[in-house]
Amino acid sequence: MANNYTATDAKNDLKDTANNVQNDVREGMDKLSSGARDAAENQGLNADSLKKTASDAVDQAKAKGQEYLETARERGAEYADRARSEADRLYRAGEKKVGEVAHYAEDYYDEVSDMVRRKPAQALGIAAGVGFLVGLILARR
Repeated sequence: MANNYTATDAKNDLKDTANNVQNDVREGMDKLSSGARDAAENQGLNADSLKKTASDAVDQAKAKGQEYLETARERGAEYADRARSEADRLYRAGEKKVGEVAHYAEDYYDEVSDMVRRKPAQALGIAAGVGFLVGLILARR
């Protein structure tokens, strides 16, 4: 049976991933700013060491962002594959149903044709009655 993973589920997963990235970047920036402030106030570090600390933090943020980007791409490809396979499954099921309906329509057509050949007066009366009712319905609109 098909997996019941919907487009809404995929959308929610991607939103969660985006929120995680946003939170991680915020945390990294907060750590960077507090670390720089603490280093400058408490340890009396020079500008070069602060630049190095900031550069390291930026590199870590970039690496983390790249990880999340790759994860989002992988999930997107996975969701696209799932959607494609589900669409194929639904298409095949639709084709099967169309074939069944066509078969039943052919059977009913044959039955109606046989009845009209056997009882043409009755068929003509039924057709006239149905036409009269359709005319009344359409005239009231």
